[in-house]
Parts: sequence; C-alpha cells; structure tokens
Amino acid sequence: MSIFQNKVIVITGGTGSLGKVLTRRLLSGEAGCPKKIIIFSRDEAKQHYMRVEYHQKKKVTDEVIYRNFEQLLEFRIGDVRDYHSVCSVLKGADVVINTAALKQVPSCEYFPYEAVQTNIVGAENIVRAIRENDYKVKTVVGVSTDKACKPVNVMGMSKAVQERVFIAANITVPTTRFICVRYGNVLASRGSVIPLFHEQIMNGGPVTITTEDMTRFLLSLEQAVDTIIAAIKTAFPGETFIPRVPAARMVDVARALIEDRNINLIYTGIRPGEKVHEILVSDEEAWRTFERGEYYAIKPMLPELVKEESGVQPLHKEYSSGDSLMTLDETKQLLEFHNLMIGQEIKEEGEFLR
Repeated sequence: MSIFQNKVIVITGGTGSLGKVLTRRLLSGEAGCPKKIIIFSRDEAKQHYMRVEYHQKKKVTDEVIYRNFEQLLEFRIGDVRDYHSVCSVLKGADVVINTAALKQVPSCEYFPYEAVQTNIVGAENIVRAIRENDYKVKTVVGVSTDKACKPVNVMGMSKAVQERVFIAANITVPTTRFICVRYGNVLASRGSVIPLFHEQIMNGGPVTITTEDMTRFLLSLEQAVDTIIAAIKTAFPGETFIPRVPAARMVDVARALIEDRNINLIYTGIRPGEKVHEILVSDEEAWRTFERGEYYAIKPMLPELVKEESGVQPLHKEYSSGDSLMTLDETKQLLEFHNLMIGQEIKEEGEFLR
C-alpha cells in the first residue's frame, strides 16, 4: 500500500533516534515515495549533522535512500511548544508524526512543567493549528510510551495526557484522523540503558542495575517504525497501536552483554519515578483491546469513536513486561540479532538489522 505516495510528511522531533530511522524508511519508498519530508526540531546542530550525514553517504553509495534526499528532505527550525512555529510547519502537510518529547524519567521528575510544555502543550498546539487554520492534514500520529499506561511518573503522566489530547481531537477536528502508538524501551536509542552498559563494560565495570527484578519490553527502532506505519495503514480514528514484543529482565540484558568478562554488577536502587515492570495495556484498557495482526489495538474510550470488532475477543488482562520473560540465552540471541553485543560492529543509531 503506497500510503506515503506524493504526501508531505512532517516529523516533529525528527532529529531524534526514532525520527532518523523513520526518515530513512520514508526515503526508501517502501510505502510510496513522499513529495516532501519535513524535519521539524529546535536543535540546529542535530539538523546540520543529519544533513551532512546524508551528503556523505550519497558520495559513497548509490542507494535510493540517499539519491534524492536533497529534493525530498527539508529541515525546519522550530519547537512544538510554540504555536506559531507549529502553524508554519503544518501548512500543506498531509501526515504529521509527533516524535518530539521530553522522555527521560528523572529529568521530567525534576522539571515537571517542562515535560508538560513539550509533551502536552506541544500536542495541543498541533491539534489547535489544524483546527484553527483548517489545514487539510489527513493523519496525525502521536508517539507515546509504555510509561503512559497506569503512569507513576511525570513522563508517563504527561504522555498519557498527550494520548487523550490526540484521541479527543477526532471529535473537534473530524476531518483529520488522530491515532497513537505506544511501545516500550527501544534498543540502543539515545539515552537508553544499552549504550550505558556498553560504556561501563568497555571501561572494565562495574555495571549498574537498579534492581534484580526490573523488567522491560524490548524492541528495535525498526520495529518502532513498523508500528507507526502499521497504525497509519490500518488504525481507526482514536485507536492506539501496541507492538507485541518480547520482554526481559534488565539484569539478563547486562549479563548477556558482559558474557564471560570479569565484571561486577552493582544494584543502585530504583530511580525517581521508575517502575519495576512496564505495562503496555492496563487491566482497564484490556476489555477494549483487540489483536490486529502483530499488534494490539486499543479502542478509544470516547463512545462516539468506537467501531465494533465482530467475532474477535478482547485481551481481557493487562499486558505487562513481567508476564512472560525471555531466558538469558534468548535475551543474548535478541541482542546478537540486532548487532548489539560487545565486539559486534554496532551500526549507527537506529540502523539495526531487521
């Protein structure tokens, strides 16, 4: 399905880990060749490095991804917090993918209003810009997190409200489809634990673990992008797509990376706002959650938006990272598959093997 053919696509926060992989996938033309991909972010240095990276790769490869990027890729400085900036970048857009976020749990705990400004006000600015300017945006995707499910920290709380801002927008802006995706830890994305483990191991240890019981869902950036594309293809207005992915104990991730090295593990305790287990679908959401191929789709709470599923049973129980865990060997195999073991040639951020 050529869902992006001749479309103008805006990626907010497009210089982040997810935005970079999403851009590469869009440039590949796998779901249609876009008319324009607009990278919207406030960090001019990251935009510069991303542009230079594409120029350098064009010189050494003839891959279609890099061949036409100068015509397809446009960089815009701006901030989702600023309404006028959002209005400017959304004019003429067909698809908006909101990856802009404050996502570090401790940072959001210490600066909660900053998280509100980016994660909630930013989302509302997107909705408001489309509504007040009558923009003909067809689809908006809100990228959320497992921490938004039964949230106990500011990051999760602000992302939970962001989900509701986008879902409710289907009522006030019925000409635009607002949908969400929600997933857990992304392997080796910027700020995640695997680069930290790598650094600690290469320095001879110790490797720091919060608690032996901590579990997390694990998926690659490619799978995160797959989830976005699947939602754009098939999600109904107000639905939230969840990838069905494996989970592991973080101590097993550390042990898999350490292998037979003489490196100690140190338990440091849970950081402010952290959970022991992450949940992608809560008990309260399970009754309106249905299998959709390799994904779960959570139907919106608002009755005006619900489309009935015929002959399909709901999930019935929460979907937690503590439910079914990979063994240590399975965890190691997953890391090897994604080229993340020490000594493997680690690819550039987000360029994992499928």
